[in-house]
Amino acid sequence: MPIRSMTGFAQVKGQLNGQLGFTLSLKAVNHRFLDLHFRMPSESDALEMKLRRLLKEKLARGHVDLVLNVERSGAENFSLNRSLVGGYIQAFRAAAAEFGLDAGVLPADNELETSVLAKLQELLDRLNQMREEEGRGIERELRQRMGHVQKASLGVDKHRHAILQTYVEKLKGRMQELIGTTVEPERILQEAALLVDRSDIQEELVRLDTHVKHFLGLLDEGGEVGKKLDFLLQEMNREANTLLSKTSGLAGEALKITEMGLAIKAEIEKAREQVQNIE
Repeated sequence: MPIRSMTGFAQVKGQLNGQLGFTLSLKAVNHRFLDLHFRMPSESDALEMKLRRLLKEKLARGHVDLVLNVERSGAENFSLNRSLVGGYIQAFRAAAAEFGLDAGVLPADNELETSVLAKLQELLDRLNQMREEEGRGIERELRQRMGHVQKASLGVDKHRHAILQTYVEKLKGRMQELIGTTVEPERILQEAALLVDRSDIQEELVRLDTHVKHFLGLLDEGGEVGKKLDFLLQEMNREANTLLSKTSGLAGEALKITEMGLAIKAEIEKAREQVQNIE
């Protein structure tokens, strides 16, 4: 299944008989979970429950509004006289009780329900067509963003020697300070280990590359991957933050790493904005 955006709109029309028809529409926007809302004629509770169940089976995430309008086709517009219709319904149910009829639904209800449910798949197909088209655009941009992250990561790796050289100089200076005083050998080793640990950004670069490859793999798989992609971008951002913290305060050529690290964070943030709209 292709990548889908959570944003889309679709509408279908149906005809019950020569006089009555209906319009069924779906509007979907971003949401962390599946959030369904219905606007339907009164006395449509049974139909709403069936529509809700079917939509839960077909949609994974998004704020979704379903609207059902029943209208008189081929005639002048009219407004609903609720008092009059309510009177008819009560009279029908009273007659059904008196004569032992099934008053669960009005005669026209079954026809409306059957027609609406028959149109639902067509409605979902149209909605998904729009969402898949937008999803293709989002996927293209995400692949470009990940390409920029990979390029910047390679640039950081090329300048690693600058950071290592800077920390080597710091280590030499610190060792001279310690040698000039009465310090236990273990203390010197601890200082050296601390500086070496701070200077190592290779681990962050490896994890970042792994996350990017996993991200691209999910795009290749397609389907409902929005939450997984968002999680990976959070992990990428964490690695970028650690990389920047390890290189902060360095001058000279090492400043280029800071610039590229900030560029990586910017690409990740732009990717997250797009991922928020993926199902």
